Amino acid sequence: MTSIDVEEAGLDPATLGELYRRMRLIRRFEERASVLYRDSQIPGFLHLSIGQEASAVGACWPLDDRDVITSTHRGHGHCIAKGLDVTEMFAELMGRETGTNRGRGGSMHIADPRKGIFGANGIVAAGLPIAAGAATAAQLRASGGVVVAFFGDGAVGQGMFHEAVNLASVWDLPVIFLCENNHYAEFSPAADQSRSSLADRAQGYGIRYAHVDGNDVVAVAQAMSRHVRDLRLGARPLLFEAETYRWHGHYEGDPEAYRDVAEVDTWKARDPLVVLARRMAPTQVAAIDREIDEQIEKAVAAASEAPEPEPETLHHFVSSPREAVAEPPAPTGEIFRTMDAVHEALDYELGHDPDVFVAGIDVGAGGNVFGLTRKLAARYPGRVRDTPISESAVIGTAVGAAMAGMRPVVEVMYLDFIGVCLDQIMNQAAKLRFMSGGAVSLPLVIRTQFGAGRSSGSQHSQSLEALLAHIPGLTVVMPSTPAETYGLLRAAIRDPNPVIFIENRLLYGRKGPRPEPDALVPLGKAAIRRPGTDVTLVSYSRMVNDCLTAAEQLAAEGISVEVIDLRTIAPLDYETVLGSLARTNRLVIAHEAVTPFGVGAELAAAAVREGFWTLDAPVIRVGAEATPAPYAPSLERAWLPSVERIAAAVRESAGA
Repeated sequence: MTSIDVEEAGLDPATLGELYRRMRLIRRFEERASVLYRDSQIPGFLHLSIGQEASAVGACWPLDDRDVITSTHRGHGHCIAKGLDVTEMFAELMGRETGTNRGRGGSMHIADPRKGIFGANGIVAAGLPIAAGAATAAQLRASGGVVVAFFGDGAVGQGMFHEAVNLASVWDLPVIFLCENNHYAEFSPAADQSRSSLADRAQGYGIRYAHVDGNDVVAVAQAMSRHVRDLRLGARPLLFEAETYRWHGHYEGDPEAYRDVAEVDTWKARDPLVVLARRMAPTQVAAIDREIDEQIEKAVAAASEAPEPEPETLHHFVSSPREAVAEPPAPTGEIFRTMDAVHEALDYELGHDPDVFVAGIDVGAGGNVFGLTRKLAARYPGRVRDTPISESAVIGTAVGAAMAGMRPVVEVMYLDFIGVCLDQIMNQAAKLRFMSGGAVSLPLVIRTQFGAGRSSGSQHSQSLEALLAHIPGLTVVMPSTPAETYGLLRAAIRDPNPVIFIENRLLYGRKGPRPEPDALVPLGKAAIRRPGTDVTLVSYSRMVNDCLTAAEQLAAEGISVEVIDLRTIAPLDYETVLGSLARTNRLVIAHEAVTPFGVGAELAAAAVREGFWTLDAPVIRVGAEATPAPYAPSLERAWLPSVERIAAAVRESAGA
């Protein structure tokens, strides 16, 4: 939906009519959806925005195809105002194949990134960091694009709100954070949620603030037109408050006992459609009403006749198809370190693809805590960015930028810290392709590191790959050599899916031969590090080296061990592991993570299910003890797997 200029005064009848038409379309869509939900034609949850039409239409009025919006769980109006087709929207709410998102998103997740609609969102405030990412893409491309991030007044209690607004301020992003203040956060009045105003918050973050009557569409459109124009010219971010009211409850079926009837009636008297209709000819209003009623009924009829998704399409859109990558030749170049491999892979991709950028805590001037990105900021101005200590904003920025077509590489300093940004990883990055029905790819990389053995304690030592591998839509990579760190990281940056790239910090100084500059290592493919005939020993990351040491020792005892390096944890290369098991008939898995519920358990289950008739001995797992990582060196040594424990497990499997 393209923008139409709005003059400061004297709006012509055609412009007023278009404003009214868009609001009326939202109103009738919502009213009809309410009835369909009542009649069980819409499954799931339904959150309506009846009464808030003016803020949606006015906010989107000056936007064009360059611009992006992010929305909330109450997002139908925003989507319609930005140009989404209502027939497809009804079909989506009904869970039909012809829906906006092929029935994969539903009401709370409706989106079309191709139209700059980066999604309604079932997580309060989650769209705000994503908006920062879309704005980063617009800034880097110098396209003049602007992002409008809708949120409700209840979202200001979320950390993601603060992180996103602060990051936007620090980076001077072209974004408007638009609060539709309907005075209620779910069932709680705004006064019970916060003691400071949005004006106070804007001042605290050093950004601009504006307020408007959110029930006056002309006032909203005029104000937004000015602010969007200013942002295109380089103005600082804006916190924009549109004061409005939702007529229905938090969700359809909400008993609404928390609201006074008189309060609702007072706001209904300020109906945004009536406010605008008073400025229009009654005949024009009536004609638009008839047009919209007809359009809505046709849309409902078409959506109702649409088919449901076929069960065999269940697995569609979980991940983007990845191009096949051939295994590179064995590296023969000069010796380099794993830390050099990380640096050189980032340097190569930054130098060869202008859509790649790097962001994270101290990755710019400081070169990150380990110096891995040193000098890259000077070499690629604006594309290697320091961030505040705001992991949710960092990951959300990657999500939004990836949706906008960039290839962000962001860093979480320690793997342990994913807990503070897990929503953006688990509910956004991993799911948005699926929930959009394949309308978007998420080519982003989250680099992080772990590694026990140096008394880093319980909050800086965890091996949490199994937690991440359990989330459909994520690719999880854990390299073991310098050459493969280089090739896997480059492959991850080029991949169209969200990749968690986990480095072991105890390997940063490890040396090995340098691969060719164009070397890529295939994702999802394990490697046989040492052929053997008696026992299959599977591992990944730093533990592969302990397995190779154990295999060398066991060879002197007459036990031939085949060592497999998984390299990618998700998706797992079952074929290579089961193929090896078919040759050796015995399986041992070793990893640094705690033993229960880990990657070893998954491989053991696959061996028992798929390789049962080839097993000559029980599958054995070797991992860390089921306690938090200890600090004392004596306890940490007892906690971690060792070469001796791995060798003992192999001997047990071999019956030696």
